[in-house]
Amino acid sequence: MKPPIRIGIVGMGGFAGWHHSTVARLEERGQARLICTCDPQAADFAAQQATWKFPARGVSVFPDYRTMLAACHAQLDLLVVPTPIQLHAEMHRAGVELGLPVYLEKPPTLDHVELEEMITRDRLARKSSLVGFNFIIEKPRLALKQRLLAGEFGPVRGATLMALWPRPADYFRRNSWAGRLMMDDRVVLDSCFGNANAHFVHNLLFWVGGSELYSWAQPAAVRAELYRAHAIEGADTFFVEADTTSGVTMRFALSHACTGASTHAETIICDKATLRYIVGQHAEIRWTDGRIERIPLGEFDGLAENHLDYYRYLRGESERPATLLTDTRPFVALNDLAHVSSGRISAFPAPLVTHVRDEKEQKDYINVAGMQAAQENFLVRGTWPGSTGWAREPGEVVTPADLPRFRGIVRTMAGK
Repeated sequence: MKPPIRIGIVGMGGFAGWHHSTVARLEERGQARLICTCDPQAADFAAQQATWKFPARGVSVFPDYRTMLAACHAQLDLLVVPTPIQLHAEMHRAGVELGLPVYLEKPPTLDHVELEEMITRDRLARKSSLVGFNFIIEKPRLALKQRLLAGEFGPVRGATLMALWPRPADYFRRNSWAGRLMMDDRVVLDSCFGNANAHFVHNLLFWVGGSELYSWAQPAAVRAELYRAHAIEGADTFFVEADTTSGVTMRFALSHACTGASTHAETIICDKATLRYIVGQHAEIRWTDGRIERIPLGEFDGLAENHLDYYRYLRGESERPATLLTDTRPFVALNDLAHVSSGRISAFPAPLVTHVRDEKEQKDYINVAGMQAAQENFLVRGTWPGSTGWAREPGEVVTPADLPRFRGIVRTMAGK
């Protein structure tokens, strides 16, 4: 077996904890070795450090990432950055300027200008950085896209993403940047579209990409309506339509303003069949001749598999990471253009909004009446909810040429 990949992880709280648990398991398999970590409140994670067996594993703990990198960078093969969105760029820069490739949690940033700066800087690292969109490397997904590219299902005519993803009120209090548009003049855009369901948005762009397996659709024109029901700065509900440079229309309907079980579906409409892919469950192909093909997805530990896939690339066993920084340009541009198009975040009409107490969870939710029907009308018929009772005009049609307007519009949305 080849030597384990030597790793430093920035942070211990939030999603960093999942990376720590994953790396600890991979260390037992001889795949990884955690050299160091850091956190400004490291003492608050004493119990977790004991669970992760830091003393026995010889893990060094530092108060901040700069001190950690100064002391340990020469011992590292990889820096993992699972931190708040607005800190990704500076931490990525600190790593790559020392030659370290970086595992960046999604999204890499939601500021298209900052993304270009990160792409340029990434050339300083020994190897390309990875953006942790977990589901691109699923074997059934890759196999289906290969069939799609081979023309088995005919030309792609459209694609949709539906996500009803309930989040309680305390979700928006989970940290200081939850639901924020900006902090300290840095773009955040924490939302169902840009963060919680970002995997699925990136997945849909992947399905409708170009002629290469690892390719993503490029938005040519975007229209959007953004809404909020929760008491947050940003949006909790997105209706987005994007025409791609290849002429395919994509529609996205996502919301946190709902109750019940979380549901989502990625749908690709082709001439000969319609593909429906539900992460964690199954894929289904409904042929126009009436045949139905069902593909079980099986168990998939996305975080562990993405770590292992990236290790193979770092060792020279594969040509590329699953998602490069350059591959996220369509995703970041789509997020930015959705905000530009919408122009504002509209409150739902008060009669539609219900506050729901889940006694089992002891948590408070907000439900917007008619959300599922509105999503279906939009995804299937292209009917904008603002024109059918949600009291707003559809957003303007914008193109990548409108991206320079992005920061000013977001500042206005945030009341800056």
